[in-house]
Amino acid sequence: MAEQKVTTKIKEAVKRRKRETYTPVQPEMQLGFVHNNVDCIGCRACEIACKDKNGLPAGPRFRRVQYIEGGTYPDVYAYKVNMSCNHCAEPACLPTCPTGALFKRKADGIVDIDSTLCIGCRRCEAACPFGAPQFDPSEGIVKKCNMCVDEIEAGRKPYCVMACMMRVLDIGNIAEIWSGELDSVAIGPQDTVVRQVKNIAAIELTLPSIGFVAHSKGKVE
Repeated sequence: MAEQKVTTKIKEAVKRRKRETYTPVQPEMQLGFVHNNVDCIGCRACEIACKDKNGLPAGPRFRRVQYIEGGTYPDVYAYKVNMSCNHCAEPACLPTCPTGALFKRKADGIVDIDSTLCIGCRRCEAACPFGAPQFDPSEGIVKKCNMCVDEIEAGRKPYCVMACMMRVLDIGNIAEIWSGELDSVAIGPQDTVVRQVKNIAAIELTLPSIGFVAHSKGKVE
C-alpha cells in the first residue's frame, strides 16, 4: 500500500513538472570547493555552521570532516578530508530524480534542490558516490548543500567557508582552482592542487568540482 502511494506521488509530480528526461546542463562557469587537507585541524566549525544555516536536526550533515589516520610508529600520520556536495559536472543524482527536484544552475553549475518537489524516494541518495544528498526524517524529504546560493548571490561566501578559522576551505571557479590560479588563503604559493585524494570515490564517476591541497600520505600515485 505504501509503495503504491509512493508510485502515485511520483507520477503526479512528473506530470506536474512535465519532465520526462534529464538534459545535462553545461554551465557558463563552474563554481567548486578547494580544501587544504594539510592545514585543516578538524575543528568541525564548518559542519556546525552549515547545520545552523540550514536548520538541520541531529543526523543529516551536508558537510562532513573525515579523519584519516594510519602508519606505524614512528612513521605515523593524520590528516583531514572535508567533503560536501561537489556540484559535479556529471552528477549521478540528477538523472535519478523522478520529479525534477534536483537541478544544475546554468550560471554557476551549482546543483540545487527544490524541496517542494522532493517526494523522499531517496534515489539520489543511493546514486551519489559522495553521500551528498541527506535524508531528513523529520520532514521526509532529501536535502543537500547548495553552496549557500543566497549568500553567493549577495556577494558573500558560503557559511562553511566563512566559519573556517584556519582558512583551509574556499570556493571559486573550479578551472582556476585546478590550475592553481585562484587567489585564496587555502592555497599557498608552494601548494599543488590535485583533483583526487585517497579515501574518496573515483572522480571519473561524476567529475566532482573540488580540488585538494593533499597531505603527502593522501596523494594518489
